[in-house]
Amino acid sequence: MSFSATLINRGCLIASMSSQYFLSFVWVSPFDRKPAEKTKHDTRMHTIPLIKPLIEAAWENRALLKEDKTQDAIREVIQALDKGQIRVAEPVGDQWQVNEWIKKAVILYFPIQKMEIIETGPFEFYDKMALKRNYEALGVRVVPPAVARYGAFLAKGVILMPSYVNIGAYVDSGTMVDTWATVGSCAQIGKDVHLSGGVGIGGVLEPIQAAPVIIEDGCFIGSRCIVVEGVHVQKEAVLGANVVLTKSTKIIDVTGSQPREYKGIVPARAVVIPGSYTKKFPAGDYQVPCAIIIGERKASTDLKTSLNNALREFDVAV
Repeated sequence: MSFSATLINRGCLIASMSSQYFLSFVWVSPFDRKPAEKTKHDTRMHTIPLIKPLIEAAWENRALLKEDKTQDAIREVIQALDKGQIRVAEPVGDQWQVNEWIKKAVILYFPIQKMEIIETGPFEFYDKMALKRNYEALGVRVVPPAVARYGAFLAKGVILMPSYVNIGAYVDSGTMVDTWATVGSCAQIGKDVHLSGGVGIGGVLEPIQAAPVIIEDGCFIGSRCIVVEGVHVQKEAVLGANVVLTKSTKIIDVTGSQPREYKGIVPARAVVIPGSYTKKFPAGDYQVPCAIIIGERKASTDLKTSLNNALREFDVAV
């Protein structure tokens, strides 16, 4: 990501930025209450150097939440999240960068919102958060009664079976969120991922330093899997049914002559099933859950074929 900016007089900015999420723009008068000129993304999102300090200041001093400029800044961050123009976490080279100030904006959004009745057809809700809308224009298929909150990004081609996607989440193109699966706040789901029935992808808002769950492109997450506490599943990995991953869960690779242990990360193309290991306690020896890497999903341009081969070869339930 590259960014250049020139500060002119008081608060006026001419900026150019190149990344996956922003285009170049000109911005003037940071606290002008009038509608801003629409950009190519049709957004009122200010530049990061101007809006980020407002969020950070309000985080330290909640009295600032009463000010219009602070509330406007928070709402513009949520709007940008909803449109996929910014992300709570994003790939930077081979690493993932967590944008803590955006998580702070999501948390600060709750106290400035008022409870209200939301009516959708025969359904009634009472909450602070609006629901995501305009699915046809977004190119997203949504099967009733699936729900996504405003502030979650769903890319074109996403399919929501009766499921739930929380604020701050990012779900990329071609992904299916299957029946009764949940995508927690700020979770990052890549392209062409399949979250099978009943999968629980944990959310994270606090602590601020905590990374969200990241499921990279092409992963297959089997039925009733639970992935929480910022676990990172790398590209094209396969989790068999009922795998439970927390930050402290041992993930043991048993494909070599000696076991290799991971925590918090599933290597790319790994095929994982539930397992257990023996742990000594004062009352005796007991089995403790873990995850076992039993093989590697072969790299293939046809991911569906690759997945089927992996399941047949390793006899993994999904």
